[in-house]
Amino acid sequence: MKVLVTGSSGLIGSTAVRHWDAQGAQVIGVDNDMRGVFFGDQGSTLRNLELLKAQTKRFESHAIDVRDREAIFELIAKHRPELVIHCAAQPSHDKAREIPLVDFEVNAVGTLNMLEGVRRHSPDAVFCHMSTNKVYGDAPNEVPMIEHATRFDYSRREDYHGIDETCRIDRTLHSVFGASKTAADVMAQEYGKYYGLKVGVFRGGCLTGRAHCGVELHGFLSYLVHVAVYGKPYTIFGYGGKQVRDQIDSTDVVAALEAFWRNPRPGEVYNLGGGRANSASVLECIDWIEKLSPYRLEVRLSDQNRVGDHICYISDCRKLERDYPEWRVRIGLEQILHEMIQSEELHRSKRS
Repeated sequence: MKVLVTGSSGLIGSTAVRHWDAQGAQVIGVDNDMRGVFFGDQGSTLRNLELLKAQTKRFESHAIDVRDREAIFELIAKHRPELVIHCAAQPSHDKAREIPLVDFEVNAVGTLNMLEGVRRHSPDAVFCHMSTNKVYGDAPNEVPMIEHATRFDYSRREDYHGIDETCRIDRTLHSVFGASKTAADVMAQEYGKYYGLKVGVFRGGCLTGRAHCGVELHGFLSYLVHVAVYGKPYTIFGYGGKQVRDQIDSTDVVAALEAFWRNPRPGEVYNLGGGRANSASVLECIDWIEKLSPYRLEVRLSDQNRVGDHICYISDCRKLERDYPEWRVRIGLEQILHEMIQSEELHRSKRS
């Protein structure tokens, strides 16, 4: 079996590489470390690439830019993968504002290149597109909420499980990043519904795990752990730190992609996050880190929230659970944080 993974040195990509390599697949990776270009050395995924080369058996990596249409087409035509996992992206709200053309080219055009390459050269492949909850823009902020001592939460019983796939994706403030990812999301749906390709769209919540190279502009929980371990200050942007996210470990994400691969539903959209059990505010995540480790965070508060930021976002994953009852979130927030702290400590020891 051949599996093609874009963004193969990133969080979800590297987890997918390890997963399918362990199953005996030939894994073809596409990653030119644009994350290092976007965010500098701290955000670079080259360390993940070196680990993948050392720890896998049948993995090959190609430093191809997903914007390079001919190179992408040639790679797909050469290998004709049975499964494509498309993770490559410009992932930051704030960075997108500085580089709107690059952001759209990577996120929207890069996705189109991948979809069309598969349609032309490997049309029977299953295609998993990693989208984002930012396609909903700030529409989730219209859900009635209540403010507690450490978090915001939904005030109505019918919203308990969070935001589902019926939330609108237009007439809302997305940010430039959210808009480019919405374009990619809708195009991926069309290649499933219009062309009949086996495309699944996964709108991720806060995807995280030990392989995340978090920076201030992207990778909230990973960056929070990083600043704790290194003794750096942390700035909370808006809402008093009570904004809520649901965290999902990358291995649970890949398990969802595998479930779809085994029984694809062309053009379907799924919310994919940790759900209520793995939800926590920024303040609560800081408290978790301080309980699980000897580190104490120096926190600075800013009144300026990020454009289009969600006040409370919990992924309602019940559609995914109904269609794929073998899947569920298995790794809790405490375990996620414990493993991330250990990983960051190990990385610090290697650098010292």
